[in-house]
Amino acid sequence: MCGIAGFLGKTPYPEICLSEMAQAISHRGPDDSGIWFDDREGIGFAHARLSILDLSAAGHQPMYSASNDYVIIFNGEIYNHRELRSELDSISQRSWAGHSDTETLLAAIEEWGFEDTLEKVKGMFAIALWDKKSKILSLACDRIGEKPLYYGWVNEQFVFASELKSMKKFPEFNNQIDKNSLAMFLRFNSIPAPYSIYENINKLEPAQIIKINSTTMKIKKDCFWSIEEVYRKSTLNKFSGTSKEAVDQLESVLSDAVSSQMQSDVPLGAFLSGGVDSSTIVALMQSFSNSKVNTFTIGFNSKEFDEAKHAALVAKHLGTDHYDKYVTESDALNVIPNLPNIYDEPFADSSQIPTFLVSEFAKQKVTVALSGDAGDELFGGYNRYIFSEKTLNNALKAPSIIKKLVSKIILSLPEEKWNRLLSGSMSKSFSNIGNKLHKTADILSSKSIRDLHFRLVSQIHNPSEWIKNTNEYESKLNDDIVRFKELNSIESMMAYDLISYLPTDILTKVDRAAMSVSLETRIPFLDIDVIEFSSSLPIEYKIRNGVSKWALREVLYKHVPKDLIERPKMGFGVPLAEWLRGPLKDWAESLLDEKRLHQEGFFNVEFVRDKWLQHLSGNRNWSYQLWNILMFQAWLENN
Repeated sequence: MCGIAGFLGKTPYPEICLSEMAQAISHRGPDDSGIWFDDREGIGFAHARLSILDLSAAGHQPMYSASNDYVIIFNGEIYNHRELRSELDSISQRSWAGHSDTETLLAAIEEWGFEDTLEKVKGMFAIALWDKKSKILSLACDRIGEKPLYYGWVNEQFVFASELKSMKKFPEFNNQIDKNSLAMFLRFNSIPAPYSIYENINKLEPAQIIKINSTTMKIKKDCFWSIEEVYRKSTLNKFSGTSKEAVDQLESVLSDAVSSQMQSDVPLGAFLSGGVDSSTIVALMQSFSNSKVNTFTIGFNSKEFDEAKHAALVAKHLGTDHYDKYVTESDALNVIPNLPNIYDEPFADSSQIPTFLVSEFAKQKVTVALSGDAGDELFGGYNRYIFSEKTLNNALKAPSIIKKLVSKIILSLPEEKWNRLLSGSMSKSFSNIGNKLHKTADILSSKSIRDLHFRLVSQIHNPSEWIKNTNEYESKLNDDIVRFKELNSIESMMAYDLISYLPTDILTKVDRAAMSVSLETRIPFLDIDVIEFSSSLPIEYKIRNGVSKWALREVLYKHVPKDLIERPKMGFGVPLAEWLRGPLKDWAESLLDEKRLHQEGFFNVEFVRDKWLQHLSGNRNWSYQLWNILMFQAWLENN
């Protein structure tokens, strides 16, 4: 795992510029750094290295191919690079300088070409490749978008980097804030690719390749993989085996993914919450390991947000070397001033705070941590999937006057009051029942299942109410109505989450939090074989009799007793509503100061202030929406 940056164009003192770009992302790679610049072509690369495979100088980047025709900088891990080396050795005898996956990647590109190599690799990556013969710069991102790469125009020069803070080291950076991107940020908590917070700067989309010719400076875009094609093929070739065969095959595919991602020349461990996803990953890791796997969790004193005791029970059963840390309110609040720098771009999923804390804690013992992310999207884990298609359709067909009345009744009480009123039997099935009821109000006001999904993944439904003088872009999510048309409603929700919510929110959250402390994270659920097998499973193997992630649970129950796992889904959050009324009140008030908001000119001041005062009064819980505003304000102050 590393940080990469570079440019194609002209700038004074290019080597100094490249060194500063690398230094800006040194947290992504503190072990080594390197720059390369071709004065004739005006192309420069910068690299900050976190040494994971081949800790020797043979893994240094930028790296040159054996023929010297290519120069590469690479961020990520290629999990099947040993298999690719064997295949390359069977073609011709080679002399390898070391055993890094970067060297394997370069040799594969020389043998098969860039696109064909990307189709063969399994891994997470952001790559920049310079072809000396064709004078073409190529950038590429992995299939689901685990590794970030920004690119665009700064002072009419083409610049790229793993994080914006590196791009901003390019001389006289003056790109303006894009209000349409700000609107998307308010809606989704983060800004989806290909957009960024700045005009003329984009993010690479999952599985995307862009090529820029140094002579014409024209950009050509392509993709080396398509999730739509995966689902299309799976629809024609659905898994037809028995329940037992489905569970056994899932365990086999997932075991291969976990095993391949345990390759490391540095200490390795895993995050463990005690939930289905992380427990499954850890159980499989421990089954492969001759020694105890290092596992990490953090706990909170608040029962509503504390998973540490559940994780400890799972760890004890599996026999891992488990570390837990109970963090105080002060520990969590102290992270907040650093969030704008950690996330580099406005980001407002409040679970960013515990994600950073567990990453910081794990880094004390390991350099690589496996994670259970993406299990929800692939196997039907979110509550919105549990509603059957029939239930959703019935709700949508109900008389409008009834839906409005029920919705009005639900919204008449804040989420906290519903939680207190229904603190008995319903809370045993659903944690935070007030939040679920408020989402039910969204269901009742939806015009279609597609519209429903869009509402459920939107933090702020009408950003134009909050932002001054903007016409919000129609997001890609809402434009893609015809995508995944071969899937039923629940399956299409899962597919959209896999290509939008997962990379935009979850993967961004994990990458920035972990890399800020130089910790590499790996996600076995995003192995291509796991994705393809998941897509082939009929929905009844994912959601059965109201139980989410059925097949995945059955794999886990081979390793862990059911009673250690079964409990309401908790999530990974913090008591944000209470904090904003208490210890964060003064901080928030300063960022939402009426005079300040008027001077900055981004938000509809009266509207924002009204929501803030409603929240302080306790009449409504606007904590999540206000967090989006506050995270932008904090980022703006930092930048």
